[in-house]
Amino acid sequence: MPGHNEGMTPANPPPIPISRAHQKIIVALDFPAWPAAAAWLAARREAPLWVKVGLELFIAAGPAAITALKQRGHKIFLDLKIHDIPNTAAGAARAAAAWGVDLITVHAGGGPAMLAAAAQARGAGLRVVGVTVLTSLDQTQMAALDWPGSIQERVVKWARLCQQAGLDGVVASAHEAAALRAALGREFLIVTPGIRPQGTAAQDQARAVTPAEALRAGADYLVMGRPLTQAADPDAAWHELNIDLAQR
Repeated sequence: MPGHNEGMTPANPPPIPISRAHQKIIVALDFPAWPAAAAWLAARREAPLWVKVGLELFIAAGPAAITALKQRGHKIFLDLKIHDIPNTAAGAARAAAAWGVDLITVHAGGGPAMLAAAAQARGAGLRVVGVTVLTSLDQTQMAALDWPGSIQERVVKWARLCQQAGLDGVVASAHEAAALRAALGREFLIVTPGIRPQGTAAQDQARAVTPAEALRAGADYLVMGRPLTQAADPDAAWHELNIDLAQR
């Protein structure tokens, strides 16, 4: 792919420490190309972070972005929401493990056989989490999809499928985190997107929560993108979040 190797390893400025609480944040690098993502990371001058590579950046930059991030010491959440036949899902998990990815997503709607195939293929060092109900969906959209029951009921049901299939956890809104903790225990990983600091716009997130609310509900990791990467003052947004989380 054009431009994959150019500028992939910019010099790292000296890191500055981050709080233990801040290590729960996964920064969503939802940029249209690698140079923009690399520039944002370089400007933060932080120690290695958890970062999310989603569909937009992965399609734009491919595995070369994964390689560059690993070279810089970042932990990588590859969020491609794999939803395919079991053999393909297993192959994707093996490929992600070979790249050194730390966490990947498969869609719970792919069914028990697909979930189990991905779990069995992951190998050491890679964790697999199942995507339940997207945080952009509300009850009205659930009805349009002809999904019976409440969002929470579906999230818990799909999370049970993920746990039974051997996955390490799920991706779900913090609105369902407490119910998931009660149903699935302390060790099951909960990754929560749709995080919006107090006073920021929800944008296309129908079930957004604040970082503090998500942690109180039992989330292990909070995925945050635009409130950090598109803030008018990214440094101020980053450090205000660090201070807020350190107080929790």
